[in-house]
Amino acid sequence: LVLVACGPFTPSDGVAFEPLSDLLAVVAREQPDVCVLFGPFLDAKNEQVESCQLLGSFSDVFRLCLRTIIDGTRSSGCHLVLVPSLRDVAHEFVYPQPPFPFPDLPKEDRAVIPEPWNPPFP
Repeated sequence: LVLVACGPFTPSDGVAFEPLSDLLAVVAREQPDVCVLFGPFLDAKNEQVESCQLLGSFSDVFRLCLRTIIDGTRSSGCHLVLVPSLRDVAHEFVYPQPPFPFPDLPKEDRAVIPEPWNPPFP
């Protein structure tokens, strides 16, 4: 089973990840083998982003989003494929989009987010 969802994963007026939490509840219930998530994960059109009202850097908020996704899908055992959007403020906005870099990700979490050039599934 493959689950596919598109962002943004926050409401347009804040960075509370309620829509993401709702999605993670579906992942927990459906137990997909692969979960493909298309950004934006932190949307450039978000009101708090546009007005510079975030409590941390773009990278910090994206890391929180990533941690939420990994922790929320851990029990399902699914592999994650994260596809950036041109509107992701924590990523390069060039075309074609390069994959997300995950230099700080612990080894156990790297197993659920495969490198794009070496997927663990056929």
